[in-house]
Amino acid sequence: MPDARPRVLFIAEAVTLAHVARARVLAGTLDPSRYDVHVAWDPRYNHVLGPLPFPHYPVHTLPTEQFLKRLTHGFPLHDVTTFRRMVADDLSTIDRVKPDLVVGDFRLSLAASARIARVPHIAIANAYWSPYGRQTFDFPAFHYPLSGLLGRRAAFSIFRTLRPVGFALHTRPLNRVLRKHGFPPIGNDIRTMYTCGDYTAYADLPELAPTEGLPATHRYIGAVLWSPPLAPPPWWQDLPRDKPIVYVTPGSSGERPLLPIVLEALSKLPVTAIAAAAGRTQHQTWPANARVAEFLPGEQAAARSRLVISNGGSPTTYQALAAGVPVLGLASAGNMDQHLNMDGVVRAGAGEILDATRARVSDVASAAERLLSVHSYTAAAHRLRDAHLARRAEALFPALVAEALEGVRRR
Repeated sequence: MPDARPRVLFIAEAVTLAHVARARVLAGTLDPSRYDVHVAWDPRYNHVLGPLPFPHYPVHTLPTEQFLKRLTHGFPLHDVTTFRRMVADDLSTIDRVKPDLVVGDFRLSLAASARIARVPHIAIANAYWSPYGRQTFDFPAFHYPLSGLLGRRAAFSIFRTLRPVGFALHTRPLNRVLRKHGFPPIGNDIRTMYTCGDYTAYADLPELAPTEGLPATHRYIGAVLWSPPLAPPPWWQDLPRDKPIVYVTPGSSGERPLLPIVLEALSKLPVTAIAAAAGRTQHQTWPANARVAEFLPGEQAAARSRLVISNGGSPTTYQALAAGVPVLGLASAGNMDQHLNMDGVVRAGAGEILDATRARVSDVASAAERLLSVHSYTAAAHRLRDAHLARRAEALFPALVAEALEGVRRR
């Protein structure tokens, strides 16, 4: 007999592990007895994800190094040629799977391909990129090169003036593709491009990334947590119990090798550092109070810790806050996503941010000491933990999928 289950296709942009992992987790929230789930992304991270319980289809994604270079220098992430190839891959996969609904995580091309294929589309995004968000984009790290020449006030004034122009440049390639296929452009705001879908699901907490005036099709679904499915390292059970544990995971992006700097800073404090090197084990001499592995189960590591030090990205931040642990974010100067995420953490009182491009060992040591000793940081992290427990993606995302499919049936 024909399969009566609605077919849902997830397409993720694999420029970083975060988008693929988030799509993998959300796909797993759908009951397989009710939904026929398929996934599509570049397989570059499949070895980290472990066995996939869904049919998988490869789609084109920019090389991660090329993506990060464009991100760092503020260039548009995709040109017209890249968007056209992505749309072609999307349409080929959609034609093969024939989904009733497509879910995209940072797959910006779906703004065109889902319309061309006439398939409803849920866009997964962070709320700090929402056009309805309260973010200010006042991040000194973005205009500090000009600060040395013009002074901070003048540099910020120039940045604030030129930001709308820069945001518009990012949308031009997609708008050209949309026009070619007979669809209206999405406008001149990168935030609209990042959140474009029939429905938009914010993988965030409103307490951390607030918005105002959201339309009914935009929903918070809560934090989406993921850790690599691996066993802890041999030293996991032998960690000292008489000192605070600090979990360090600098991530795969960034302009500097941050792990040696952070571990040297922590060597000056009465703590035990546990670190995920993520391929940076070429620095073989670690401080005596550090335990290092290639990868660590992040949720378990955060739960054992009193402080988490990361690149400021949302995946590790939410692992920490879900455990009620404050965060020190070492954000790259060119990575606005990390700064937007940490801006919410700082405003909530649950952490601090340092510019990864210029942070010194003494800066990291001082910030870590404050976050460990001042109780208000932990108290704020506990409040966000409670907010996380009250807004779980495991329930909210399937409800949104059901609503989107019900809307299709009513058409």
